[in-house]
Amino acid sequence: MRDPQAPIQRRGLTAIDGSMALIVLLLLVQMYLLSATLEAYLSGHHDAALPGAILSGLIFAASAALYVFVERLDREARKG
Repeated sequence: MRDPQAPIQRRGLTAIDGSMALIVLLLLVQMYLLSATLEAYLSGHHDAALPGAILSGLIFAASAALYVFVERLDREARKG
């Protein structure tokens, strides 16, 4: 017999895979942003430091929110 929970678990795994890919993409963008901001700051463009830090903080918050989402989905998939 087929497990009635299988489609729900498969959907959860698809959401987790997509979220993890988005987290990786956000972290790559954050590393590029931080390196570009640091390079601009060290070359004398001090005005770029604050916007870079704010954007980096926003990307960190988005990554953390996605991580919490993945943890919750994983917990529900294992429980269900």
